[in-house]
Amino acid sequence: MKKLQILGTGCAKCIKLAANTEEAAKKAGIDYEIEKVTDINQIMKFGVMMTPALVVDGKVKVVGKVLPPAEIENLIKD
Repeated sequence: MKKLQILGTGCAKCIKLAANTEEAAKKAGIDYEIEKVTDINQIMKFGVMMTPALVVDGKVKVVGKVLPPAEIENLIKD
């Protein structure tokens, strides 16, 4: 099961990245779990200074931008 984490304080971009990530995971047909990390201290532990960010299985994949579902799908398939 893939662990997908959305790092962000809940802004509009963070919400959009979460929605796009969920759409991408469903299209990819994988088992996944999405977690929204809103605590700034937890976010900083990933070394992320700009949100939103996407973490796949503990690895930061995207920082500071909202990718479309097709691009996210490529990132989570690897």
